[in-house]
Amino acid sequence: MSADAAEFSDATLVLVGHGSTLNAESADPTHQHADELRRRGLFAEVLECFWKEHPMISGVLRGAFTPRVFIVPLFISDGYFTEQVIPRELGFCRNGESDFPRIQERVGQRLHYCGPVGTHSSMTGVILARAREVMERTPAGASVCPPAPAETALFIAGHGTGNNENSRKAIEQQAERIAAMGLYAETHAVFMEESPRIGDCYALARVPNLVMVPFFISDGLHSFEDIPVMLGEPESEVQARLRAGRPTFPSPVERNGKRVWYSQGIGTEPLLADVIVERVRELAELPPPVR
Repeated sequence: MSADAAEFSDATLVLVGHGSTLNAESADPTHQHADELRRRGLFAEVLECFWKEHPMISGVLRGAFTPRVFIVPLFISDGYFTEQVIPRELGFCRNGESDFPRIQERVGQRLHYCGPVGTHSSMTGVILARAREVMERTPAGASVCPPAPAETALFIAGHGTGNNENSRKAIEQQAERIAAMGLYAETHAVFMEESPRIGDCYALARVPNLVMVPFFISDGLHSFEDIPVMLGEPESEVQARLRAGRPTFPSPVERNGKRVWYSQGIGTEPLLADVIVERVRELAELPPPVR
């Protein structure tokens, strides 16, 4: 048994996804990373649960029988779901409360409620991997060679909302980290519902190449349909490609004098499994709660 496996051999990992009753693929990232972490054998068991589909959050702990349980929300930011809905459904707090102990003792178990994956500093590597992957996947035989990152502007696309300032904060922090690394000529955070908008990328980029990475756990309406249209793809073309099962934004493409690459959302990036483990280690290293 490896040192990592021994570290959590007495623990259950619970991955919490949003889920959807409308998009069957919404749960795919949660299942993907649960399968990968089962394969690694780090935990005694790995369970999945969702807010909008079965298995539901409220019943998941009934299937956890180990002395330690670590719950990791596969969400982008701190907010209503991660600070109120999920902990309430797990019994960490009462309805409306957001201040509660992150480590709690139950009969024969110690429960650890971890932070969302999207706010962890190591998500920087996930974003960079996504950007690198889409640029290296330029079709063989294409007349365009992938430019160097130093000749490219990186854009991290999020939803943004006036109702939760944390929604954009996680994306802006990632943009700041990557900008400080100096890998790309420019790094920007852009949003669907706040300024700067996704469509502003052409005016913001001072270099001829840009790569757009959606900072979403699940690929769905936003990443497959809304953002490609915001980037200038005709809506009828996007819908036709979607029905045909083809990429709704064929990378690279020339738009407004720029060469554009558009990646999948970050949720299915394999490195996200490592971020989950880091979230677990953060709470595993804390002292037990005072009785």
